[in-house]
Amino acid sequence: MVFKHQHFHETPPEVEAEFPPSATLEGAVSDALASAGGIDASDVTVTAHGATVTLAGTVLQEREIARAGEVARGVAGVTDVRNEISAKGLAGF
Repeated sequence: MVFKHQHFHETPPEVEAEFPPSATLEGAVSDALASAGGIDASDVTVTAHGATVTLAGTVLQEREIARAGEVARGVAGVTDVRNEISAKGLAGF
């Protein structure tokens, strides 16, 4: 077997950390949403870009939208939350 040196066409290879900071932050927010009371976050996705977290998906009740934003803002490392969650169920319950 012959091993060749990798060529990157004069561009150094990009090395990603095994657990990039955005993935760590996404996991922390997801865990916080899963353990927070008053939210069914099973259809909510969390995406982090730097310290900004985007929440997307659906919840059953309108009040869960605000609660999810509060929980996400409370996670260490989060500086801004974009809350794009919508309610698919009954309002006011």
